[in-house]
Amino acid sequence: MAGVKGQVQRRGVERRRAMVDAAIELFAQQGVRGTGVAAIAERAGVTPSALIHHFGSKDGLVQAVLEEADRRALERLSITRGAEPTLEQAFDWFIRDAEHTATTERELAALHTTLIAENLQGDSVLHTWFRDRGRALRTHLASLFTRAMADGSARAGLDPAILAAETAAFIEGAHLLWLLDPVRVDLTAVHRSYFEGLALRLRP
Repeated sequence: MAGVKGQVQRRGVERRRAMVDAAIELFAQQGVRGTGVAAIAERAGVTPSALIHHFGSKDGLVQAVLEEADRRALERLSITRGAEPTLEQAFDWFIRDAEHTATTERELAALHTTLIAENLQGDSVLHTWFRDRGRALRTHLASLFTRAMADGSARAGLDPAILAAETAAFIEGAHLLWLLDPVRVDLTAVHRSYFEGLALRLRP
């Protein structure tokens, strides 16, 4: 019985992954508001009722997609578990993540940008999700810059909050330019140039 139960659980995980992948693709192409549950279910090869059974609602599916995007990014963060990254490690990760996005995760990047544009107003759950996620990112970046000044890898007297906002703005803007014109905007090269220049600016 245990073997049968395990097979059922694996099939459930695979079905859920197929629905999330279908949602990522369709949301990126048509936006969340322009994509119905039935279309996602059809793309994933399941019924609409099966999709609702797994996620509760369309909003639940959107949340699962956003969490999957973050999970994939964190999985690529090859820093020792429990250890805070150094400035050099963090900058290297941002460059490597840009390279990964440019080669294999365009749909997720497009989805991220599309959802932000659709939820700029403060009357939606996703607006709150993106706002809080942005605040968390800037907090982590500010902590990174603060630690770098404390350990001497960055010069003293800088404003960590300003640097964090600048870095977050660069990342969002670079992705938007690349999505609009991937032929002429090299996402990886732009990231490398920015973070190498930032490292020089921060050097003691």
